[in-house]
Amino acid sequence: MCLIVFAWRPGHAQPLIVAANRDEFYARPSLPLGQWQETPQVYAGRDLEAGGTWLGVGANGRFAALTNIRDPHQPAARKSRGELVARFLGGSMPIDDYLDDVVARSLEYAGFNLLVGNTNELWHYHARDAEAVLLPPGVYGLSNAGLDTPWPKLLKARAGLETLLDDPQPERLLGLLSDAQTAPFAELPDTGVGLATESLLSSVFIASQSYGTRASTALIVQADGSRHLVERSFGPYGGHLGEVEVRI
Repeated sequence: MCLIVFAWRPGHAQPLIVAANRDEFYARPSLPLGQWQETPQVYAGRDLEAGGTWLGVGANGRFAALTNIRDPHQPAARKSRGELVARFLGGSMPIDDYLDDVVARSLEYAGFNLLVGNTNELWHYHARDAEAVLLPPGVYGLSNAGLDTPWPKLLKARAGLETLLDDPQPERLLGLLSDAQTAPFAELPDTGVGLATESLLSSVFIASQSYGTRASTALIVQADGSRHLVERSFGPYGGHLGEVEVRI
């Protein structure tokens, strides 16, 4: 998952609104959003290579999502980051205990940002920080650096989400995620991957022959704990592969 914009509004009729794009190599096998057979309380897509996921919901209002940290010089990891989301969604450990465990073992994974929460609280953990942060109400963006790092795609998507909060329908959230316009060269960050790759990765929706946005997900959480998810899947050059809708 490489771009997540979200509104956290505890006490609101819709306390959590999420719009997220998962960017990955098209050749990496995965399953679309669905109920997991072995842990039926989990609804998420699935990375078939390592078994984890990038975004999903679980029992008791649980929500989790992650992005990687873009750093071409970071060492290889022993474990897949996707297990961090899957383990939280399928488990029952209290959030603070779970995050303490993640912080203690963060060096086992390549760099990541992790969002975990439920109907009452939402936390963010950046793998290079000493501790997780309990998020106050607000509208946030998360890409492949820190929370609200002002990359062009993040600023554009976060501002777009703010305009939709009066009526955050899934179709409107997915439309926000479909913006394929790249940023001007002068506005690109320098993350060590070269100008051409920085440009490719600068759009909200990424499309190329081998790498791009594989899934766009809209999540709307109601005050009663019910969740509405819609996910669209894509292939090379942004070809539309299908759509899944879940209400739980």
